[in-house]
Amino acid sequence: MSQTKIRAALESALASIKPAIDTAYQNIAYKPGTDKEYQAAYFLPAPPDNRSMGDGSRQERGIFQVNLMYPKGKGTAAAGARAELIQSLFRRGASFAKDDIIVQIERTPEISDGREDEDRWFVPVKIRWFCNL
Repeated sequence: MSQTKIRAALESALASIKPAIDTAYQNIAYKPGTDKEYQAAYFLPAPPDNRSMGDGSRQERGIFQVNLMYPKGKGTAAAGARAELIQSLFRRGASFAKDDIIVQIERTPEISDGREDEDRWFVPVKIRWFCNL
C-alpha cells in the first residue's frame, strides 16, 4: 500500500506543474500526437533500507523518472525549460504527501543529456526520493 501512495504523491506533484502537458503513466494507454510534446512518468523503486532490527521501520527509496518527449527538429529550449521546471518543483528537501505518507526528495534532480529517439527529442529527468515508514 505504501508504494501506491508514494507513486500517487509524486504523480500528483508532477501533474501540478504549469503549463500542463500530456503525461503517459505506466500501464495506462496513451498515444501521443505527432507534433505534440508529452512526458512519460516512471516509478522505479529500489530495495527498502532496514535501518534497525525488530521495530518494523524501513525506508523506501527509488527514482521517479520523467522522460520529456518533444517533437524532433524544433530545438532544445522547450524541453530544457520543462526539465528545469521539474527540477525546481522536486528540489532537494521538498516533500510531497498522500494521506499519512510523506515522500522526501533526497537530491537535486538530474537532468540528463538530450538525444534523438525516433521522431522525438528525449530528455530524462531523474528524481531520487525516499520515504520513512
